[in-house]
Amino acid sequence: MTTLYDLHCHSTNSDGDLSPSELVERAAENGVTNLALTDHDTTDGLVEAKICADELNLTLINGIEISSQWEKQCLHIVGLNIDPQNDALQNVILEAKKMRQERAEKIAFKLEKKGIAGAMDFVKNSPVEGMITRSHFANFLVSHFHVSTLQESFDRYLGDGKSAFVSTTWTSLEVNVQAIRAAGGVPVVAHPLRYGLTATRMRKMLGAFKNAGGLGMEIVTGRYNPDEMRILANYANQFELAGSIGSDFHSPKNKWIELGRLAPLPDSVTPVWELW
Repeated sequence: MTTLYDLHCHSTNSDGDLSPSELVERAAENGVTNLALTDHDTTDGLVEAKICADELNLTLINGIEISSQWEKQCLHIVGLNIDPQNDALQNVILEAKKMRQERAEKIAFKLEKKGIAGAMDFVKNSPVEGMITRSHFANFLVSHFHVSTLQESFDRYLGDGKSAFVSTTWTSLEVNVQAIRAAGGVPVVAHPLRYGLTATRMRKMLGAFKNAGGLGMEIVTGRYNPDEMRILANYANQFELAGSIGSDFHSPKNKWIELGRLAPLPDSVTPVWELW
């Protein structure tokens, strides 16, 4: 059997559409042999995912994606091969949950000021199994016909600088990286090109990440093209970071991103799975 890694995906415990077991089943159907469930700021789905993975003879890698603050930039740091019960990691998760609850209440208040009431009640009464994300408010806006699509909800209300956007100061990059390391895990910068950093800022960020104890960065993810992957591979080698690979799958509705549908990791990069 060909080994196929997918080290970044989401379930209903954060902003995914599939339960942990449904996610594992879909991954197995797509030929994935090693899967990391990396829900936003929570590890609640890992037990269910592990039970299903064992039944399907799929290797589950315990993971998480943690919102982190670097300077004024929100970065997402994936933790791979973690001990979910580690105290330092759980403290970070509790702090993130508090921040997300506060942000959710502020988003609902801003929407109400725009004449859109009932958002918080909808989120509280929806099957939110883990962390509240902006996607839950996007679902509200679509289901109540305030917008036509999820993307429109971000373009009009929830995206950066829009009327219902709420800026949040997350736990620092250094604290989160060290929590992942304390949990025996490998810290990885998620989707590095998504932050819109200049080359100078990218190098500065990766330097700060490396100095904090970071070990890897995603090279193959989402819809990156070959040129983008080459650029990221060069950064990984420059900063002596291992390379990771993950679809960042959220929903079957997105036909462009699928579990296991990934280009191979460039040969020039050390695979992150060699670190555990």
